[in-house]
Amino acid sequence: MVRVQKHAFDPGAEINAFLATVPKSGGVATFVGQVRDFKGAETVHAMTLEHYPGMAEREFAALAAEARRRWVLDGLLIIHRYGELRPPEPIVLVATAAAHRADAFAACEFLMDWLKTKAPFWKKEAFESGETWVASSADDEARAQRWK
Repeated sequence: MVRVQKHAFDPGAEINAFLATVPKSGGVATFVGQVRDFKGAETVHAMTLEHYPGMAEREFAALAAEARRRWVLDGLLIIHRYGELRPPEPIVLVATAAAHRADAFAACEFLMDWLKTKAPFWKKEAFESGETWVASSADDEARAQRWK
């Protein structure tokens, strides 16, 4: 399941609902990304995420299909928010379930590395000193290269 949404979500409730759909899985891996309240020495007051509706959902569906092609998964969940978010609101939740933990861990990490570098979102952080657009870091790009 893939959802791109503006409204907030409760990671614990979403994970519990996901677990109910995969009762026979031996391993479940989850990742929750939230808005940080700092960048370097500056305090982040808000982050705005913009996207093209329809495009993001298609890209996420293709990503989910690729994860299922690479690993044997019992279930997969991606929730990604857009709009203005404030620290420490959740931005993204990824959950993967598999018979064995290795597939669940690897798929979850693959999905997050792709989301961090290739997801069709534009991110802007707001500080007291002004606003700046966010690009993926060299470290994020290097992590994503592992999956090629």
